[in-house]
Amino acid sequence: MISRRDFLQTSMAASALLGASGFGNWGRLAAQQALTQDQLLEFESFGNVSLIHITDIHAQLKPLYFREPSVNIGVGDNRGQVPHITGGDFRKLYGIDDGSPSHYALSSDDFTALAQSYGRVGGLDRMATVINSIRAERPDALLLDGGDTWHGSYTCYHTEGQDMVNVMNVLKPDAMTFHWEFTLGSERVNEIVEGLPFAALGQNIFDSEWDEPAELFPPYKLFERGGAKIAVIGQAFPYMPIANPGWMFPEYAFGIRDEHMQKMVDEVRAKGADLVVLLSHNGFDVDKKMASVVTGVDVILSGHTHDALPEPVLVGETIIVASGSNGKFVSRVDLDVRDGRMMGFRHKLIPIFSDVITPDPEVAAAINAERAPYEDQMSAVIGQTDSLLYRRGNFNGTWDDLICDALISEREADIALSPGVRWGPSILPGQDITREDIWNVTSMTYGAAYRTEMTGEFLHVVLEDVADNLFNPDPYYQQGGDMVRTGGLGYSIDINKPQGSRITNLTLLSTGEAIDASKTYQVAGWASVNEGTEGPAIWDVVENHIAKQGTVTVTPNNNVQVIGT
Repeated sequence: MISRRDFLQTSMAASALLGASGFGNWGRLAAQQALTQDQLLEFESFGNVSLIHITDIHAQLKPLYFREPSVNIGVGDNRGQVPHITGGDFRKLYGIDDGSPSHYALSSDDFTALAQSYGRVGGLDRMATVINSIRAERPDALLLDGGDTWHGSYTCYHTEGQDMVNVMNVLKPDAMTFHWEFTLGSERVNEIVEGLPFAALGQNIFDSEWDEPAELFPPYKLFERGGAKIAVIGQAFPYMPIANPGWMFPEYAFGIRDEHMQKMVDEVRAKGADLVVLLSHNGFDVDKKMASVVTGVDVILSGHTHDALPEPVLVGETIIVASGSNGKFVSRVDLDVRDGRMMGFRHKLIPIFSDVITPDPEVAAAINAERAPYEDQMSAVIGQTDSLLYRRGNFNGTWDDLICDALISEREADIALSPGVRWGPSILPGQDITREDIWNVTSMTYGAAYRTEMTGEFLHVVLEDVADNLFNPDPYYQQGGDMVRTGGLGYSIDINKPQGSRITNLTLLSTGEAIDASKTYQVAGWASVNEGTEGPAIWDVVENHIAKQGTVTVTPNNNVQVIGT
């Protein structure tokens, strides 16, 4: 008798063979070198239940460029496993032809040339067209938002998230979970959530005083769709008070809480759930571990680490779907749910090529209405770039190199530190840099650019601490960001060493001298989680620097030597 896992593996293989998983279709597109909306939406319907997954939009309402990482290192059991495979190795794994649309959408090589050929991606009005097309075919489809929605742009900052709330309400999601939303402050989050016309879920959002589930965020919601009972369980970002300022939401506690997750799965199964879906903002590797620990979850819709994978990953009997970020993809998952279980599925990661997909007029109008009061300020041209500006990569991105240059110059510092966040669109060489572009990579509610003194010893502690967040072999100790970016400082890192021993050879680049543990250095940075941090806003610091430069050129950053990959 075939096991359920073997059956699902057969389903995945058949899905890939038939092209229903996306890359059969994309392979044909690659051969044609021509894109149409009908081709992007092509899908052979399957089963009786459809899920639509979007995540990590980061308030990007309009089409953009977004380069995938060239470096994404896995450690422990995840070393050499997706999503920790990039570039040519990634394309080889999935049979992606060089120069194809999928090459452009899913890897970083030749990004500038391919971007000039294929154009921008994303835009919530284009995503709406894709979502509405799926709903036209499958009216019962569930639209699920994985969070990081009300954060990351000029208008989102100035409206305290209301622009995204208003536009998303037009899309009519069925449920969402959370991360950066909480950096609006709990009072504002509570105000928004109380008025949402859909479910705001988080089984791991607890009342910090009473250590019990927070009433405003139910752990799950049950839906009747396609003749099946579907449970959607929410999992907010577990490390909120560590990675973000806990003083902004003191009444809430988070954590992974996998034991409580198991109780929730058992509870919804006891209530007759035929399908259990986890809407997660854990990050992909954390989701893989949770799938190995918690039984009874059929589908994990993964968010937070911004991974985009053309095929689900199977862990035990759970499929994990990764749908990218910044509005670049929409995932469709069709499932055959019968006799209280998932019998099979088909999946497609749909790339939102914005020059190909017709904007939905209702959502386009809503976007324009939200942006109109701010257009003059946002569209101001601050400078130009000769370099490709991007953020992704475990150790450096040219946007953060530019931000570090600005911090050193404008704040008269020896060393600059910039957080290893993964959000923020790319800008092609030769493009103008507008005020909106700067806000797209700096916008947050705690963006003060501090200037302080740090000893060499403390600098080493900071780097070691962040490195452990990224390279701890236990995914439950990883917070899902990238390494803190450094300006004016070089170092070596051995990712296989234990915490406290990874970072060596710290060097002050201005003099070439080794960092002295007992010496004090002037350090500028931003995004401190400490309450009361003082300094000019980071977006003003970067704008002033770019305006003085006129045209910026970011030289290749070879100041971090990585050992053990």
